[in-house]
Amino acid sequence: MSEVKVNKISPRSGTTVTLGDSGDTFTVPSGATFDASNATTTLPSTVVTTTGSQTLTNKTIDASQLTGTITPSDATVTPAKLAYNYNQYRNIIINGDMSIAQRGTSVSSISTTQYGSLDRFQMLTQTAGSAVFTMSQDTDVPSGQGFAKSQKIDVTTALDPYASNNFTNLRYMMEGQMLQYLKKGTANAESLTLSFWVKSNKTGTYIAELFDADNSRQISKSYTIDSASTWEKKTITFAGDTTGTLDNDNARSLDLRFWLAGGTDYTSGTLNTSWNSSTNTNRAVGQVNFADSTSNDFWITGVQLEAGTIASDFEFLPVDVNLARCQRYFYINPNSSGGAGFIYTAHPMFNIQLPVTMRANPSCTVSGGSAITSTNAYGQVTYTSPTSTSFSTKPNVVRLLYAGGTWNSSITYGLGIIGYPTDLLISAEL
Repeated sequence: MSEVKVNKISPRSGTTVTLGDSGDTFTVPSGATFDASNATTTLPSTVVTTTGSQTLTNKTIDASQLTGTITPSDATVTPAKLAYNYNQYRNIIINGDMSIAQRGTSVSSISTTQYGSLDRFQMLTQTAGSAVFTMSQDTDVPSGQGFAKSQKIDVTTALDPYASNNFTNLRYMMEGQMLQYLKKGTANAESLTLSFWVKSNKTGTYIAELFDADNSRQISKSYTIDSASTWEKKTITFAGDTTGTLDNDNARSLDLRFWLAGGTDYTSGTLNTSWNSSTNTNRAVGQVNFADSTSNDFWITGVQLEAGTIASDFEFLPVDVNLARCQRYFYINPNSSGGAGFIYTAHPMFNIQLPVTMRANPSCTVSGGSAITSTNAYGQVTYTSPTSTSFSTKPNVVRLLYAGGTWNSSITYGLGIIGYPTDLLISAEL
């Protein structure tokens, strides 16, 4: 091996010196120092491998180029942007950007548990109707983050204090079959990282909770709204749970809950910050009473829950994809629509093909309207004043039969185009 000893290498002309050819390897021996503090040094786009105890002084290394071990342990790698794992659908939460609101942009007078306004997010409240809320889709969002909508919760009837067994939280429920890759209940259980943007005039301590409905286990973490009426981003990591596997089915297995208020039955113990069997008194310790004034408002958007210990950038999905994922759980077949149907024993019946296959056989509710029209061999006729509706449902189709009304001409059987001025609310929510 040849050895060249010089104090300085300078270009013969210009300002560039080339060392070797493509594919060559240059080794900095163990204990040597590579000092680039007074120059601009560009590492190649290929992998930089560290061995021994070489020192790179004042040099920024792209983390995507680095393999091996960095020593000492407190060394810093400062990439321009960390290379996260951008797998599609890494966000477990559907509609975390609050863009889909099939039930309407505002639902008022919420005093019991119900879905209000935005898809997939449910107000879970037990106050015997003493606290009342309005849930709405709002355009108040953190600036420059790509969000267009947020979930707003407004207190319209205050309650202070909450009775011991009272509570209110915003809940999101997840199917077990969608969470098997988390390996919960095994030695390899994945941690979960929650990130979201939040804003409220009611500052103080709030609680975010994961609740395992299959095994009655839970973990809670606190976060603080520091500045009144200011958007703040929060990131919380929950350790993986090595106890309690989640059922591999389409039923509810795991809840994410954002606590808003709780009585002493939920706040009088010690906050349970590691996975344990659920004890109510340990679930929401320190939680402020958001419902103590009608001047209080709470906004949230950008809710993301993902495997691992790092919060990646929010995963924005196209609106059509987001809508279809929501329609797995809830769908409104709009009024003034129609389709092929038939008259069965003098009553109108028709099938509605659902846009996506739902989670399970749905339940159905007719909302508004009372007159159904049929255009067939008899011409256009009208069926008025139905007194009841029955449904036969499958995950991808709903059959509807009206009863108790009358046609404006005598029809017993026949095919035709059925038109109806009603919304049909079709739900397979958890």
